[in-house]
Amino acid sequence: MAINKNKKPVTYLAYLRENKKEQDVLYQDLLIPVTSFFRDSDIFDRLCESILPSIAKNKKDGAPIRLWVAGCSTGQEAYSLAICLKEYLNAHPDPNNSNGAPSKEKIQVFASDISEPAIAKARKGIYTKNEVEEVSPERLKEFFIKFNGGYQLNKEIRELCVFAVHNFLKDPPFGNMDLITCRNVMIYFQSYLQKKALTTFHYALNAKGHLLLGKSETTGSVPDRFNAVRKGDKLFMRKNAPGKFMLSSSKQSEQALRNKENRNTTVEKRRTDFQKTADELLLGNYTPASVVVNESMDIVLFRGNTEDYLVQQNGMPSHNLTKMAKGGLAFELRNILHKVKKEDTSVLKEQIPLYVNDNRQLIDIEAVPLPNMEEPHYLILFYPPAVPAENSPAKEGDSSKEDEKDLRIEQLEKELMQSREDMRAITEDQEAANEELQSANEELLSGGEELQSLNEELETSKEELQSTNEEITAVNQELIGLNEQVTQERNFAEGIIKTVREPLVVLDKELKVITANSFFYKTFQVREPETEGRLIYELGNKQWDIPTLRGLLESILPEKESFFDFEMTHSFESIGERTMLLNAREIQRESKSNKMTLLAIEDITEQKQALESVTESRDQLYFAIEAAHLGTFDYNPITDKLITNDRLKKWFGLPPEEEIELRTATDAIVVHDRNRVIEAIEKALESPSIGHYDVTYNLKGRDDMEERVVRAQG
Repeated sequence: MAINKNKKPVTYLAYLRENKKEQDVLYQDLLIPVTSFFRDSDIFDRLCESILPSIAKNKKDGAPIRLWVAGCSTGQEAYSLAICLKEYLNAHPDPNNSNGAPSKEKIQVFASDISEPAIAKARKGIYTKNEVEEVSPERLKEFFIKFNGGYQLNKEIRELCVFAVHNFLKDPPFGNMDLITCRNVMIYFQSYLQKKALTTFHYALNAKGHLLLGKSETTGSVPDRFNAVRKGDKLFMRKNAPGKFMLSSSKQSEQALRNKENRNTTVEKRRTDFQKTADELLLGNYTPASVVVNESMDIVLFRGNTEDYLVQQNGMPSHNLTKMAKGGLAFELRNILHKVKKEDTSVLKEQIPLYVNDNRQLIDIEAVPLPNMEEPHYLILFYPPAVPAENSPAKEGDSSKEDEKDLRIEQLEKELMQSREDMRAITEDQEAANEELQSANEELLSGGEELQSLNEELETSKEELQSTNEEITAVNQELIGLNEQVTQERNFAEGIIKTVREPLVVLDKELKVITANSFFYKTFQVREPETEGRLIYELGNKQWDIPTLRGLLESILPEKESFFDFEMTHSFESIGERTMLLNAREIQRESKSNKMTLLAIEDITEQKQALESVTESRDQLYFAIEAAHLGTFDYNPITDKLITNDRLKKWFGLPPEEEIELRTATDAIVVHDRNRVIEAIEKALESPSIGHYDVTYNLKGRDDMEERVVRAQG
């Protein structure tokens, strides 16, 4: 009981009718949303290992794999199937796909339920830790992402599944399905609803499609439509029987609904218990012999003694009303039901002749649509004759015979008029149906033309794609050729680096060693593996951590991009002190990330030591000359210049800053020795190994100077 505002007790049912929110809560409680990921692991393993691979292998020309999860609740089962298919296709790439990956268009998982909150949760794909307990850690890592303390299916898996609010008992089903799962849904259905659901699934499946049911469910109500795949399993394969699906609303019922709306009638909640509805009508009004038929005119319920009107015919047993009708009742019953479906109201036809035990009787037949039914059902009532049979003893006298004759003529005229009316109605319906068929045919023709146009566009697009593929192939060939050229040039450059007889090192933009030639390893005694990906400062146990070199590479090099003939001396632990001449050049500048520097190192230690030795010997010679008070000059045949000491210039009477030419020096030699001096100089130039020649200078008659003996040596 519940209490209203007026403090009057009301029933909970009345309260429920007035409270929409409470109705929704009760409705959701009745739905019992029970599901989980990979529920019943044995059957899911069988699906993943055999059924789904078999479906995928039998697909041709890139046709998609289509699955339907009927009664999906919050979506775990639909996502489980998508994961299984994704794992299989990842393990078996499509050879027709360039990157080998499966396209998302190859998998189409449709999931439906009548609960809007359940569908809303399924679309989000977000579940708590408890809800993903049955998911393996590998699958959890690959197909889920952490979200607000729980887990969410990744975008790729979510895009494979389409969720929709859908009632498969009355809404049009999905078509061309390879697998339908409907587990633990039909256990709450009555037998006729189970039969309707299984018939719908049979209609929706492809040939050799599969149906998976719950542990307590079976296809026993439709044995001609499914075969069990394996004994004990609830997995069935579709039989090759004609598919049949009857919409729950026909054109006649839609028209009737519009008529009811025009009469401002309230559409009540639809009922499914046709037996209770028929009993209510019979008990409240009358109780003649009757039957209840569905829209296909199959009898689903008998009431009273119907043997005078219906009988089982020879051959295959059938409960179809027209096949069981006696005499000419089949035609009458078909016409009556046709009018009821069209007008959605009761139809009574009177004075229908019927022979019972060779006696002709006139009966009445009434057809009544059962109100507020989920599926259309009709109550057929047979009224017995209210007058005696026609072969009862007639009253004596010609007047009685005449009255009987007139009555018979009147009845025949009524039957004829009724037959004409029926024929007229049938003709009108036929013409209307023909017009609808003509219109549908025109729409089909128009659709065919559109498809033809679309095919032409697709063909054009295919040609364009082919042309683009050819262009891409040509570009790829060019790129391959350029890559080969670059490889050849790189090999050529590496060959040069390896054969140059000077140490060379190639550095990247971070001054890490990319490569070095064998002379670098040999000269500085560095092990080759030490150079791979290491800073140049780390080589040789950090012997190359030279402050001067750091300054060059980190400061001078970025600014000037290169430097040449930079002399540097450093003491190495392995080879001692070495003098090096450094040259650096940037060798690649396509981008900063590809920048490389070639560092050439010339070891000039020996040359430096030899030059220092020559300089020291020259200094010693000059010191000896000065100590012996000699006058000297050096002649450079390339520049034709003389370098004299101050003493010789003093002897010639010249100031120290004046330059002396060779001719001036030879003119000072006495005539008879001049040629000998010139010859000695020439021979000294030709062969430095020739000894010295003594030459006498008279110094042009200088009285204060005696003659000197001059020695010329190369």
